[in-house]
Amino acid sequence: MKWMVASDIHGSGYWCEKLVEAFRREKADRLLLLGDILYHGPRNPLPEGHDPQKCVALLSELKDCTVSVRGNCEASVDQMLLPFPVMADYLLLDLGSRLVFATHGDQWGEKNPPAMAKGGILLNGHTHVSACTEHEDFLYLNPGSVSLPKDEGHHGYLMLDAEGVIFKELDGTEYRRYQF
Repeated sequence: MKWMVASDIHGSGYWCEKLVEAFRREKADRLLLLGDILYHGPRNPLPEGHDPQKCVALLSELKDCTVSVRGNCEASVDQMLLPFPVMADYLLLDLGSRLVFATHGDQWGEKNPPAMAKGGILLNGHTHVSACTEHEDFLYLNPGSVSLPKDEGHHGYLMLDAEGVIFKELDGTEYRRYQF
């Protein structure tokens, strides 16, 4: 199973459209969104092309292959607009040899991980900073932000499967890789 993982769209129709184009180009099986899909939050500037309704329309086209967790900016009205579940605090993905705990990152994160089996993967968004960090008991992954990156300008996502993870810009340019 080939997963595309993205986070923190924050209502940008412009960047959401780039994400959907990347999803189709990658021919991923599933899209996992790590929250903060429609709302930009009071701490964040409006992202380029802010248009939550366009995000709803674009992501609705992928409703049969999209799953999501709740970000700190999600509200029940977002769930009324989006045709896939967005209010779960976390979800678990079985990659065969590794179990992935996927959550937004505002409750559990790299510095306060949930209880996990040794060798697991903690997958977060929230910080807007892409990361791939080995810890003694787990691997920490963060795709950064689709619309408001706070690291080296990576408007990006990651591709995840049983073999490893690849970090990419929305134009498809690879900038980091980690093999399991």
